[in-house]
Amino acid sequence: MRPACWIFVLAVCAAAAPSDDRDCAPCHREIAARFRATPMARALAPVSECEILQKNRELIFHDEGYESRIARDGDRSILTVKGGGENLTATLLWAFGRGQAGQTYVFQIDGVYYESRISFYNALHGVDLTMGARPGKPRSMEEAAGHRLGPRDALECFGCHSSGAVSGGRLHLETIAPGVGCESCHGPASRHVQAVRAGDVAGAKMTKLAGSTTEEISELCGRCHRTWSQISTSGPRGVLNVRFQPYRLTNSKCYNVSDARIRCIACHDPHGPLETVASSYDSRCVACHSAKAGGKMCAVAKQNCVTCHMPKIELPGAHARFTDHQIRIARAGDPYPN
Repeated sequence: MRPACWIFVLAVCAAAAPSDDRDCAPCHREIAARFRATPMARALAPVSECEILQKNRELIFHDEGYESRIARDGDRSILTVKGGGENLTATLLWAFGRGQAGQTYVFQIDGVYYESRISFYNALHGVDLTMGARPGKPRSMEEAAGHRLGPRDALECFGCHSSGAVSGGRLHLETIAPGVGCESCHGPASRHVQAVRAGDVAGAKMTKLAGSTTEEISELCGRCHRTWSQISTSGPRGVLNVRFQPYRLTNSKCYNVSDARIRCIACHDPHGPLETVASSYDSRCVACHSAKAGGKMCAVAKQNCVTCHMPKIELPGAHARFTDHQIRIARAGDPYPN
């Protein structure tokens, strides 16, 4: 990551207790209303409000001598693990992910956070091992229940799935706003709101992300979706990195740090739901690949470009296919380009 980008990211991540995103809505009604329906805005929910667990009142998984059961009890969901003559019971606290692909749960044992060993997968309408969980027979009752989250793990999980949970390098769940919020990208708004109310035009100015370079946007989105430097240095290698879009996009031959046409936000509206109709992206492609733009033209087709040049890849263990953001000429049988 370049030094200038560090400054940009640190400014966005300034350690301050954020105001509620409802402070933004009175002036930005239309944007706020659209954003509330996005997967990002619903990336985290307290289990009491989790729609998947409300609808699936009992989920059972058998794991080489262990049985895990998630059962609904009023507005709670209780995880019970049995095996080897032992029992473990824990109340699930948080549901991570909206569940379009999967949803994972976090609970506490003796004040320590754990990621559940089992997750709900939409394609299965049921539970299976959480991605990254050690396969095979659990070595202990604790491992059968979940993965112990270290302090850094907890900061990263809550930091990317909520607003206000992390400040000063510490976890502060008393100020958490579940789901990604305005301040997750735009930075603390309290000073901006105060200045607006006071009529202080100069003091109300905030960084306009629309004016950011392609590299700055990649670094900003990469805070949670992983940057090129993170994956290239620490992995994972192979198909497991297909879900880290900024890394994959940066690997594209056409990626240019100064060309706004290849930025994440050139194709995706961060304030609206994900567009899933392939043809809707054609206009973004011809912004570069057209006679007018002077780019190389596709000799095969003029529509649904992403279906060929950004193929969907089956991610092992995820029960879902992810769009590979490494733009390329993809041929059947070619190995996954790492």
